Parts: sequence; C-alpha cells; structure tokens
Amino acid sequence: MSRPGDTSDDHQPTPTGDHEPDIDPDAEFDGPPIVEIAEAIRREGAPVPRRLGRSVVAEDRALGWAEFGHPDGDVVLWFHGTPGARTQVPPSIHQNALQRGFRVVTVERPGTGTSTDHRYRRIADFAPDVESLVDDLGIGRFAVVGLSGGGPYTLAVARHLPERVVVASLLGGLGPTRGPDAVWSYTRALRFVAPAFEVLRTPIGRVLASGIDLLAPVADPVFSAYAALLGFADRPVLRDPQFRAMFLQDLLAAHELRSVAHDMALFSRHWGFALDEVTPPVIVWQGLADTIVPPSHGHHQASRLPRAELRVRPGEGHFAGFADVATVLDRLREVWAQETSEPVTAP
Repeated sequence: MSRPGDTSDDHQPTPTGDHEPDIDPDAEFDGPPIVEIAEAIRREGAPVPRRLGRSVVAEDRALGWAEFGHPDGDVVLWFHGTPGARTQVPPSIHQNALQRGFRVVTVERPGTGTSTDHRYRRIADFAPDVESLVDDLGIGRFAVVGLSGGGPYTLAVARHLPERVVVASLLGGLGPTRGPDAVWSYTRALRFVAPAFEVLRTPIGRVLASGIDLLAPVADPVFSAYAALLGFADRPVLRDPQFRAMFLQDLLAAHELRSVAHDMALFSRHWGFALDEVTPPVIVWQGLADTIVPPSHGHHQASRLPRAELRVRPGEGHFAGFADVATVLDRLREVWAQETSEPVTAP
C-alpha cells in the first residue's frame, strides 16, 4: 500500500461507480436546494468527499457511498448512526485519514441518501450487501467502524467476513436487545414496541421519506434544540461550528429517513448472530457520560466479544470517539499492523 506524502491535494467529489441498466442512479435523489443552509455548510467547512458513488448489490438495489482520505490507502468502511447518511463523519476525517494512510468509505444503509430502500429481516442481512459492495469497489481486506446505531451493522459485517475484516471499532455502539446477549438498559424497551414497529414500519417510513423536505428549512434551529437536550458532555462537540455544519450537511444528504424506521425495527429484534461469533478484534470506545447509548452497552459487548478491547473515555459523552477520530484511527492502524505484520510507518 502506498503511504501519503502530501496531504494538501485537492479532493473535489467525483461521481463514480458502475450501475446496472435497471437502476437509475439519479432517480429520486435530487432533493430541493436549501440555499441558506448550504451556504452555512460551505462557510463552516463541512467535510467534502473525494468521490461519491453507488454500488449495485442485488438485481434491483444499490448502496450509496462516499470516500475520504488516501485513494490508495488501507480501507476503512464507516457506518453512520441513526439517523445518518454518507457524510456523517468527523470534519477532520479527510486530513486524518490521509496522514495515517487510510481510505475511508462511508456506506449508506437502505432508505437513506442514495441507497435503494429495502427492508431487511435481521441486522445480519446487511452484511452480504456490504460484501457485494466491497467486491464492486475492488476492496480486499478492510477495517470497519460504526457510530451508535451503526455498531450492530459493524459487528454483522465482522462476523460475516472474518477473513477480510482486519479490525472493527465501535463508537458508542448500541448493544443487542434480544437473546442471551441482550444488555439491560432502557433500550430493551424496544422489545415491547417491536410489534408496533412491524405494523407501522411502512407508514412511518413514508412519513420520514417526505418529512426531510419539511425539516430542511428549519434544520438549524432543530439541531440547536437537539444539542441543548443532550448531556453536558456532548454539548461542546455539537456546538462546534464544523461539527454543526457536518450534521446539517448529512441531514440534507439523507434526503429521506426511511432508514430510521428500518433501524428501530431491526434493533428490536434478534440480530441474527451471537456476539461470540464475531472473531476479528473489536475496539470498543465508550464515553462514560454517554446519555444516548448507556455505558453498560460498551462494557457488556466488550465482555462477550471474543477479542474485544474496551477503551473508556471518562467524562465524555456519546460522540467521544467520533470527535477524537485521530486517536480512533491511530489505534486502528496499530491493530492493523499487529494483525497483518505490517510495520506502522509515519506518513
């Protein structure tokens, strides 16, 4: 793998990716321009992808993705939270990935951004689609990172492709709510609303699909209110202008939020695998002041994953690892070197 020598390259986004004839890559994904918010996003410096694309993963479906960092680097797949889309990454992701020789590819789940809407039966069903995506992009071995609601999908991919996943990392990742691996916290209440989610999943999805156009003009004050409601530890992160711009950009990039309904339904079910079936190493980052995903989730998953490494962040909240992406990528690089016998080299 070539290491970066110059971190000042111009990384304007370039559409790419092959498409089957029966998939129109431009259909239904050209939401209305929101000029005021777009200007604020550009002014504050939200992350700009190097490339954007969609990869066909089934006869009539595709997953959207965006790429940051070094074009020839070791690949890190990045799974967004709930809600989220392809640009839900730390504002400094491009520079930090360049410096560490990583090519970060964010992957959108069905029902958000440019991904085709689709209903999985279990969290585990996402993994074969990711396998098709990495095959389409010519990716061999890779690391995988998941934020919050992206955590279960991260573990699903690590379990499905143990020979290709070098290391996984959870950033405040949600734990199971069903089966022997279930973690005791308020999230177990999802089990009791599961029947309602199954009945209302489609109508809720329709509302969320159309609601983004209504939400966009008031996205900034809504975000401000959301930041004020979070725990004290997360407020400095969400008040940072660059993080604010990133979250607003990601909201607009989502176009629709059907994936929220899908995620909530799937979180309330058994994931389709046990934690002890995940054999690659997993780094579990957990803020001890997290008020969104309780710290018990990180501790519990670390105790059940065969090769887990728990990294706690005292006094920090849900976005602890997300905000300190340099440390997260440094540890990924160290474990990658251990697992592949490659020396860690300075850029």
